[in-house]
Amino acid sequence: MDADRANEWAELLKAFAHPTRLQILNELRKGTRCVTDMEEILPVTQVNISQHLTVLRNARLVDFAQDGALRCYYLSRPKLVEGILDLLAADLPIVRKTKEQIDREKERARKEQVASRG
Repeated sequence: MDADRANEWAELLKAFAHPTRLQILNELRKGTRCVTDMEEILPVTQVNISQHLTVLRNARLVDFAQDGALRCYYLSRPKLVEGILDLLAADLPIVRKTKEQIDREKERARKEQVASRG
C-alpha cells in the first residue's frame, strides 16, 4: 500500500471515528432520513447532526437529496458502510500470540524476503 492510499483510508476511517457519526450511519442503513428524522432518534441537536453529516459528506459516505426545505440523507457508499459496521458488530476475538509463534513468523518472513531477492 502506498502512502497516498494509506492517507486516503486514514481520512475515511476518521469519518467513522465518532459515536454520533456511527449512529447516523447505522440509521441511514435503514434508508433515507431527513435531519429532522434523525433529531427525533439521536440525543443531539439538529446543528450537531448537520455538522456530523458534513463530515460524512466530505468523506463521501453520505449524500443528500433536497425535499423542499429539507435535506434527506442516504448512504452513498452503502457496501463500504455496511461492511465496516458489520465488522465492528461481529465482536471478533482478540488474538494472542506466544513468543514462539512470533519467532516462527519472523523467521518465515526473513526467509521469504531472502528468497524474493534471489
